[in-house]
Amino acid sequence: MRALGKRGLVLFTLVALFAILFSSGVWAAETIKIGALYPLTGGSAAEGRELRAGAELAAEIANKVFDKISMNMARNEGIKSLKGAKIELVFKDHEGNPTLGADLAKKLILDDKVVGIVGCYHSSVTKSVSAVCEQHGIPMINDSSTSPGLTKQGYKWFWRTTPHDETFTKDLFEFLKGLTEGKAKGVKAVPKGELKTLASACEKTEWGSNVSILIESFAKSYGFEVKKSILYAAKSTDLSSEVGSLKAVKPDAMLFASYASDAILMLKTLKAQKAQPKLIWGQDAGFEAPEFKDNLREGIIGVLTRTVFLPKLAQVKKVAGEVNGFYKERTGRDFSGASARSFTGVQAWVEVLEKAGSTEPAAIQKACNEIQIAGDQLIVPWSGIKFATSGDDIGQNILGTGMIGQYQKDQDGNIILEIAYPFDVASANLIYPLKGF
Repeated sequence: MRALGKRGLVLFTLVALFAILFSSGVWAAETIKIGALYPLTGGSAAEGRELRAGAELAAEIANKVFDKISMNMARNEGIKSLKGAKIELVFKDHEGNPTLGADLAKKLILDDKVVGIVGCYHSSVTKSVSAVCEQHGIPMINDSSTSPGLTKQGYKWFWRTTPHDETFTKDLFEFLKGLTEGKAKGVKAVPKGELKTLASACEKTEWGSNVSILIESFAKSYGFEVKKSILYAAKSTDLSSEVGSLKAVKPDAMLFASYASDAILMLKTLKAQKAQPKLIWGQDAGFEAPEFKDNLREGIIGVLTRTVFLPKLAQVKKVAGEVNGFYKERTGRDFSGASARSFTGVQAWVEVLEKAGSTEPAAIQKACNEIQIAGDQLIVPWSGIKFATSGDDIGQNILGTGMIGQYQKDQDGNIILEIAYPFDVASANLIYPLKGF
């Protein structure tokens, strides 16, 4: 009996010690699982790799201490309000398929027990995944899908950090207007009659279809004429007829919403048919994917793309340069618009969890609706992150802004993106009109 009593005392002591360590936070910190849905294979795999790399770096910075990075997230070593709990991203590959995306979201929620979801890049996939999250009462922070309709559904469990295509398309027309007013760096005012006619070609899923509508709408309000508007099937293997239709109307500017393989094929076909637009603009996506530059090289000099991040931001925003440096060390390349947005999406999750001090959905929902993240904490050129809680754009970050970059050669012969818009932070003289087509 005496021996048994000793064993009981030892067991009691161990249990008590365990309880003390766990309650004081000395014991191993909890892991918080967040589902990350991206296109890791298929036609948008390159963008998916960028998205994953950006998200992974954000989680790494949140989980450790990085003294050389000027953001709160880099100093807390986990979620401070949750006793240092670490972020674990659970990646799933939706392949650009909305049905698969919805199925994977259910598995993340029911099987992996994630507290929420980030993603999904393709607006069509985000639409199906957000419906699943709404059904299950699980928070979703959308980092990289830009169809305006996603935040017009009145959902209570959906928030979006990135600006959407209304903002980005308005930026395009402000840029075109500024060109006619002599605001572009290194270019004299272009007579309106020489830059009036437009033609567009957009892939016909949720994203591209909405961009096409927005181009038509903004063109009318800004006094431009869309002479041809085409919707084509994504992942097309031949765009000869589409390019022929665009070329036939002899537009001053050609505008595109294309994923990577389509953007590459579109530019190659434009060159093959000797199209001669004065300006080419892409709605990010394929026009900023790594293989766009890798495949076309000097063939993209002068081409414009909308974006939310350019390495030149480091000249005006310290934290952008600091984090981009870490990203380049790990990947061998600069942040793209995709990786910068996924980084920022995970960062928003970290800040929301810090404010919530809980992983309960209701607490996270409350934190999302109340949070305001300062612009100086972000690598992107936004005033901050604050989600709309009323009106017809519920869950949309109302402090986000866009940029337009232009592919140019630097002094060493490298092809880089220079800042073309906003005009007041332009980093190089604009190439206009476009040459080589």
